[in-house]
Amino acid sequence: MKILSSNKKKFETELNNLLELRKRKIKNSSTSVINIIKDVKKNGDRALIKYEKRFNRNSKLIPSKKQILKTIKDLDKKVKKAIDLAYNRIHKFHSLQKFKDISYVDKFKNKIQYKHIPLESAAIYVPGSSASYPSSVLMSAIPAMVAGVKRIVMINPTYKGKLNPAVLYAAKKCKIREIYSIGGPSAIAAVAYGTKKIKPVNKVVGPGNSFVVAAKKEVFGDIGIEAMTAGPSEVTIVCDKYSNLEWIASDLIGQAEHDILAQCILISKDKKILQDIKFEIFKQLKRIPRLSIAKKSLINNGILMYIPSNSKIAEVINKIGPEHLELNVKDYKAFISKIRNAGSVCLGKYAVMAMTDYGVPGTNHILPTNMTSKYSSGLSVSEFIKKISYINLSKKGIESLGPSAITLANYEGLEGHAQSIIKRIRRK
Repeated sequence: MKILSSNKKKFETELNNLLELRKRKIKNSSTSVINIIKDVKKNGDRALIKYEKRFNRNSKLIPSKKQILKTIKDLDKKVKKAIDLAYNRIHKFHSLQKFKDISYVDKFKNKIQYKHIPLESAAIYVPGSSASYPSSVLMSAIPAMVAGVKRIVMINPTYKGKLNPAVLYAAKKCKIREIYSIGGPSAIAAVAYGTKKIKPVNKVVGPGNSFVVAAKKEVFGDIGIEAMTAGPSEVTIVCDKYSNLEWIASDLIGQAEHDILAQCILISKDKKILQDIKFEIFKQLKRIPRLSIAKKSLINNGILMYIPSNSKIAEVINKIGPEHLELNVKDYKAFISKIRNAGSVCLGKYAVMAMTDYGVPGTNHILPTNMTSKYSSGLSVSEFIKKISYINLSKKGIESLGPSAITLANYEGLEGHAQSIIKRIRRK
């Protein structure tokens, strides 16, 4: 893992280079993605089946109800209970994200309204392959449910042709009736443009690898996507002499095992802590099944940083804009007001990112990655809501306010605008 020191002259350059290198890796997949999207758009289900066979060893796009129920039946009761708990907490938290319609009448008796309207349909992308995430079903579907979306579609690739029972149970919990066993860019194209078997949706959301992220960007404009990039995972941790180094190492490994493009960053004022953590990480790595993935992630994208001041630490965090931030320091309150860019912030030694990944606190784990937290937020009910303005002008209202609009129309050289207002004003 690379070690950087903010005391060195080339610190900013080295940090920029490392962050940009990862961004380029994530963006590398766009050419092949475009070809897949074009193929699905042209050939529909036939193209879908071709890619499913190639990437997921799957030839059945739509699992039967009987197959779904049989798969769920074999799920461990403890897992069901854990999903139930997470569902309740996530639903409670997102139900608090209420929107208030605006309606007022001014002194001219003009009535102005602003109403929140749910999307008609949305697809949730749930990653599959070697790991499958029932938590991502809950994180994506519950905000859509709370918003009032009527048609929620789940796209989830199988692993070697097999369905994931926990993912299906979570979907059943969220009352999702439309499930497609597809994944990758071809799945994104299918819900964007539709096929004979799949009707298109208004929006697609959910986390995915670099190919899925690239596909979502390609279809944006034809359908909606989240107002952020939910790509390969990230965590930045700040620790001090009071931190439990064994815990910190475990937190970094927990993030690294997601994806070889995941990024784990550790910041400390103590150089010795960085060396000790480095040793502890590789000691613990041997104990996890996804060793190969975590090791590649840590070696290629992991960064250990020595930064001696709180103000500089906050500055660097805001530059990185991490998906997850853990302030595992005694005086974490000193940082809170200074942090502007992060998807979610875990405060104190017990608030571990892995807890938020499973939704048990109630917050959402579909968060902005790849530095996009500088201008966007995590998934919420608002992603599934449109806002519409309603304007009802009175006769007195247009006569009183019209002249100002006419003046502006004339200033902009738009005579047609001015005339459409003039014709409505009562002649005296």
